[in-house]
Amino acid sequence: MADTSIGTPAQLRDPNYTPPLHKAVPLGIQHVLAMFVSNVTPAIIVAGAAGFGFGSNSPDFPELLYLIQMSMLFAGIATLLQTITLGPVGSALPIVQGTSFAFLPIMIPLVAGKGVDGLAALFTGVIVGGIFHGLLGTVIGKIRFALPPLVTGLVVTMIGLALVKVGIQYAAGGVPAIGTPEYGSLLNWSAALVVIIVTLGLKFFTKGMLSVSAVLLGLIVGYVYALMTGMLTFEVVSGSWERAAVFALPQPFKYGVEFSAAAIIGFCLMSFVSAVETVGDVSGVTKGGAGREATEQEIEGATYADGVGTAVAGFFGAFPNTSFSQNVGLIAMTGVMSRHVVTCGAIFLIICGLIPKVGAVIRTVPIEVLGGGVIVMFGMVVAAGVSMLSDVDWNRRNMVIFAISLSIGLGLQLEPGALQHMPDTARILLTSGLLPAALIAIVLNLVLPQELSGEATEEVSGGMSGHGKGSLPHEDHA
Repeated sequence: MADTSIGTPAQLRDPNYTPPLHKAVPLGIQHVLAMFVSNVTPAIIVAGAAGFGFGSNSPDFPELLYLIQMSMLFAGIATLLQTITLGPVGSALPIVQGTSFAFLPIMIPLVAGKGVDGLAALFTGVIVGGIFHGLLGTVIGKIRFALPPLVTGLVVTMIGLALVKVGIQYAAGGVPAIGTPEYGSLLNWSAALVVIIVTLGLKFFTKGMLSVSAVLLGLIVGYVYALMTGMLTFEVVSGSWERAAVFALPQPFKYGVEFSAAAIIGFCLMSFVSAVETVGDVSGVTKGGAGREATEQEIEGATYADGVGTAVAGFFGAFPNTSFSQNVGLIAMTGVMSRHVVTCGAIFLIICGLIPKVGAVIRTVPIEVLGGGVIVMFGMVVAAGVSMLSDVDWNRRNMVIFAISLSIGLGLQLEPGALQHMPDTARILLTSGLLPAALIAIVLNLVLPQELSGEATEEVSGGMSGHGKGSLPHEDHA
């Protein structure tokens, strides 16, 4: 429910309204707290996949600090592009930008086991993909027809399914611990379970910011638990804090430039999905905060900001940015539509990104503790995809499209060795699972306009044909 002490109802619905500073700053920091964990998690996962993350004992482990720092800094800069705008770039709405989970299934195979050497191709792909993403702003209204809920729901579900394995591995002790007696120990799992239990308790039995920041607070409790049980020592925390600089600027092309066809194609293709997600978030902000539909100018500006923010981030070693859906819900909850509130949050993020000591503390979070939070977050990604799929009219045509896309996409992801004879570029793109599933769904949705009869699917569904109609009015399609 909106707090009318901040302004009149008309002011609260106005994106250009500026609340008193002493109220705008805490509201802005609320937005940062709601997205903080999700924003830095991709950096930790990519570093882990590359081989210099938590528990790796790699000499490159300190590079993780830089990746965390850049995640915060460029989420703040991309958010400023949305709220303050730069010419046509930006929606002039309270849109919070952050590092996107959507690109993780592309990034993980790109860097797998390559260490820091794998980052040059990755960040070059981020730059090119960001430029392409920005260009989508000119045609975003024309391509939305190719990405109905059947496709977007499938893609989001696949993103979550691609990542849930990471959460279990982290909770058990991390990839470097696989094969050791410590992997999957009761102590490791207890830390993850503490985070999950606290997160669920806060999410379901509290309201307001306690509920919105449940994952962050769950991780904090898990962090304290790790200190109490000896999984983490104060010496490690103080050592990491003391070694980190007080202030540091980003370094352009820190990891070099390397053009990889797999990286460029993968990031460009995923930009379509990210752009459509942003359109949904813009619409959610205007409906939830102002009770109106988003304008074409706002949608185009938001897409431009996505692309420009991502391209600039890639120059300095940060990952693709996109609008964060959890902050859309926060606006609906607070009833404060002011973009200047989110600007305060963006400035706070930028300050955090320029102070490596913040990242140094994040770096000391035990991987088992992070695993508890990741299990919740990635599970919610799957749930969000299922929620999108609930809007699909589950006639037999759509069931077949979904079946083929999911079978091939998830199958290639689970059994990457099946593509060992493919060229490297094709193998990396296909074993992500995400891109083949999305492309098959898009193509089949466009070229299969005819409904199927009931008999056409009964012989392959084992009698489990289903009769779901999504949220649409019931019709007999048989």
